[in-house]
Amino acid sequence: MSQTLLPTTVVGSYPQPAWLVDHDRLRSRLVPRIRTPDIWRIEEPRLEQAQDDATLIAMRDMERAGIDIITDGEIRRESYSNHFSCALEGIEHVVPGEIIGRTGKPTLVPRIVGRIRRIRAVEVRDVAFARANTDRPVKITLPGPFTMTAQCKNEFYGDEAEVAMDFAAALNEEIRELKAAGADVIQLDEPWMQAFPDRARRFAIAAINRALEGIEGTTAIHLCFGYAAMVSSKPTGYSFLPELSAANAQQISIEAAQPKLDLGILRDLPGKTVMVGVIDLGTTEVETAETVAGRIREAMKVLPPERIVPAPDCGMKYLSRETAFAKLKALADGAAIVRREIA
Repeated sequence: MSQTLLPTTVVGSYPQPAWLVDHDRLRSRLVPRIRTPDIWRIEEPRLEQAQDDATLIAMRDMERAGIDIITDGEIRRESYSNHFSCALEGIEHVVPGEIIGRTGKPTLVPRIVGRIRRIRAVEVRDVAFARANTDRPVKITLPGPFTMTAQCKNEFYGDEAEVAMDFAAALNEEIRELKAAGADVIQLDEPWMQAFPDRARRFAIAAINRALEGIEGTTAIHLCFGYAAMVSSKPTGYSFLPELSAANAQQISIEAAQPKLDLGILRDLPGKTVMVGVIDLGTTEVETAETVAGRIREAMKVLPPERIVPAPDCGMKYLSRETAFAKLKALADGAAIVRREIA
């Protein structure tokens, strides 16, 4: 694992090429909860090879930009969550249900119709592929147990806390194999805790800790307000953050650039390393390296550099490749400026 001071990383996703994904269809159903195979432009049996090729493009872009800890760009996924959740036993996604989503609108979601179990590896090949194609530390992302619970219509369990714990058990099995396949960092994406803080306080931390039980190495939890392509106006503070100090993860990931977050809240996470969002994904304007450096310096007024990981606010899925690459280059160059200053 890299010992670089202020190591840069991505939250997870990178833009999928237009030759692979129909961007109009993707944007028409932002962050689908159920499977949406019609977004893919390449049909089976060539889809896997096409996704591999696009993954290599994403990884090489991250390397060229100078990012220290990279991902596979989540290129093989229709969304950050359905790729994993819809692969589990007990989940019905062909005939979906409907809930009110985090934006307050009706949303089609999978239905829970039986006991949730992991019946096969879901992202293990993705990690093995990434590990074989880079010498940099590799991070893999998974949807967290609370967020998956909130994104389903429960028609089987008597209590949603039990749902979350079974999702957590499935995650734990997957994470153990991801580590064996070469993942350096495991990140759980939990954006729905911010939207439903009261529900999260009841069982989210227990479920997260079950998912990470017995897992060695670096683990992270990503908490955000939603993709900038979907949520243009964001609050200036988190409704669920200090609670994460009790989570068994070394890193907490927050977005700070677009919402202009008061970074004093980082004091609410004693002992945690914080992935601080210093790249605003709500605009196509590319930050200068000095702008990024300034945002890192602001974080350093609250935390020592050893506890800061500069990153974009969220996933970059809905940006153009050109914009995403330029923003990652600014991220790497900005972090390099600050490293030189404190060396």
